[in-house]
Amino acid sequence: MSKITDEVWRLADPIVKDLGCEIWDVEYVKEAGEWYLRVFIDSDAGVSIEQCEAVSRALDPILDEKDPIPDSYIFEVSSAGLERSLKHPSDFERYIGALVEVRLYKAKYGKKEHIGRLSAFNDGTVVITSGGETFEFEKNEVANVRLRVEIGG
Repeated sequence: MSKITDEVWRLADPIVKDLGCEIWDVEYVKEAGEWYLRVFIDSDAGVSIEQCEAVSRALDPILDEKDPIPDSYIFEVSSAGLERSLKHPSDFERYIGALVEVRLYKAKYGKKEHIGRLSAFNDGTVVITSGGETFEFEKNEVANVRLRVEIGG
């Protein structure tokens, strides 16, 4: 994480916890010429619009006061979502056995996107199983890993 996202995480964490949620991720990105600060939150019971609004209202004045970002930016608080990206080792550990989609920078095993069950995460290596086969992807090969919603059952 960047110093900005680390600092925002540090400032937001107690507020988010007080409101019954946890931080899933913080990102500070430039899109279409504008900077966006996004705080993604989660809870075991899911996240409501009201919870996002409560976090936003509680955190906004603290960000204004502490001013961890020198540039102007658009501030957003949102749910991590059902098909959330897995970024941190703890995310991967939490979702061992879940259905995931692995997107690669370059094709491996004949394609750039693989869907399967997350079976392991070791030192940045993502391991999935699909159709009785095991596929391993090194950290530098992976563009994104996200949960996939399973329909039916």
